[in-house]
Amino acid sequence: MNDAVNNANKNPVADVIINGAKRIRNIYSPISDKPFKISRSKLDLFLECPCCFYIDRKLGVKRPDTPPYSLNIAVDELLKKEFDACRKTQTPHPIFLDHNLGFIPFEHPDIDKWRDSLHHGVQYAVPNTNLMITGGIDDVCINPKTQELIVVDYKATSKKGPITLDEDWQIAYKRQIEVYQWLFRKNGFKVSKIAYFVYCNGKKSAASFDKCLNFEVSLIAYEGDDSWVEPTVMKLYQCLQSDVIPMHDSECEYGQYFCAVNGVLK
Repeated sequence: MNDAVNNANKNPVADVIINGAKRIRNIYSPISDKPFKISRSKLDLFLECPCCFYIDRKLGVKRPDTPPYSLNIAVDELLKKEFDACRKTQTPHPIFLDHNLGFIPFEHPDIDKWRDSLHHGVQYAVPNTNLMITGGIDDVCINPKTQELIVVDYKATSKKGPITLDEDWQIAYKRQIEVYQWLFRKNGFKVSKIAYFVYCNGKKSAASFDKCLNFEVSLIAYEGDDSWVEPTVMKLYQCLQSDVIPMHDSECEYGQYFCAVNGVLK
């Protein structure tokens, strides 16, 4: 451990390897002609903190993982089953009927691949780069009248008051939708500007748990603007091509912690 700390003092970014934290695979190489996948979440990481992104994708040390949101995952899986049942019958999901919308879950042979964020997702190879941008969707519907695809994203929470998209941190949700819209457009699909969040809010007002958690489901429309995506992808590419490690974003908590620890060690 002392050797690892000494190494951290010498080169706190590139050389420290503590408990196998540095991986040796899935690291970006500027000279490789093999497509290097950048997920939607890594694109968001780049926007949040270029330094953390660079350390992850090029130096092989990622941020510590957060615990999985198991209840949210369960809600996602159950909603997918509902939408798939409607996909099979080519009928609108009840949440759309409740809002007088006739959108039908889109039937496509790649729907399972598009949902597989770990291994596939919706993919686009960026010309004149070695980048492959990917994003694993929750769902996509089609408007029978316009033949436009409509991106659908599931969210789950438990809070008092109305469900909105007004919180500052929810910009990540909006960017998520816009990346999906951009990916579908780059794959030649006609895509509606309007996307929808199926937002499930776990209610706490029941007298007891009684082995059941009830949800209030809201449908929130959002008009996406993907004009930022392509310029950001090119900035990300230039970042990976560079040998200069970017500065941490001033609001990056990981950067603040790293700098504080490095200062103590020195």
